[in-house]
Amino acid sequence: MASTFTTYLQLGFFHIFNLQAYDHLVFLLALCAPYVLQDWRRVVALVTSFTLGHSLTLALATLNVVQYSPQVIEVLIPVTILLTCVVNLARAGRATSRPTPIRQSPTLIFTSANGLAATFGLIHGLGFSSYLRELLGRQSRPVLELLAFNVGVELGQLLIVGLILLLGALLLRGLGVARRDWLLVVSGAALGIALVLLVNR
Repeated sequence: MASTFTTYLQLGFFHIFNLQAYDHLVFLLALCAPYVLQDWRRVVALVTSFTLGHSLTLALATLNVVQYSPQVIEVLIPVTILLTCVVNLARAGRATSRPTPIRQSPTLIFTSANGLAATFGLIHGLGFSSYLRELLGRQSRPVLELLAFNVGVELGQLLIVGLILLLGALLLRGLGVARRDWLLVVSGAALGIALVLLVNR
């Protein structure tokens, strides 16, 4: 059992912590672009919302509770990137070069952005399930494998988000890049990648 759990945990981790998963990586980059290291509570809330969404559909699809078209999901994933970037660019005018610490209580951190992240998570979860179902073959109710894979995905996701925030801190504080410029460049690049993905699919 431990061997099975470890195997699927590693598969989940390297499924997202992998350059071949660039669509999910670009989405996480766009999702975190408006935030800096001091905003870690906002980011944790945002990523938690995304996690709740994709964990739900990953489980339902892997256990054959819901059916979906992989081709449609391949199109919708770039759409989630595109919409996230559009929201970022709309907020760019309010971004400042000096990061502001969070003063809200934790209960106020959950905003409409979290609802959007959770909704997009539902789509990404179906994308994860396509890969997991290929690995599982004809197993009917692979609960242990599903749990391990999901934990692996979360560990990989947390590492990616941490690296994005550290890179942002290096550029903003270390090299003096303006926060608005960082948001514009990252969101613009992610938007371009999303458009390319849409055209190619």
